[in-house]
Amino acid sequence: MTREQAEILGLQALSHIAAQDDLFAAFLAASGASPADLRARAADPAFLGAVLDFLLEDDRRVLDFAAAAGIAPTQPAEARARLPGGQAWHWT
Repeated sequence: MTREQAEILGLQALSHIAAQDDLFAAFLAASGASPADLRARAADPAFLGAVLDFLLEDDRRVLDFAAAAGIAPTQPAEARARLPGGQAWHWT
């Protein structure tokens, strides 16, 4: 997955989250962002990484998004790895 594809998937995830009132409220609460912040930062790769982080916190969120977007459930994590701050952690 390219960085551009990862950013597009991040935007799709943001749209998916925004379309669901409960999920959108949870994202705003967790991120501290306002709806105006979302519009202003939607093109920021680091912000899109945070969107994917929120999605990846819960398997049900990932599965619901993957089903809605018609993608494999592994793609959000792949996209996250391509955006700033998403590099794999090395525990050893």
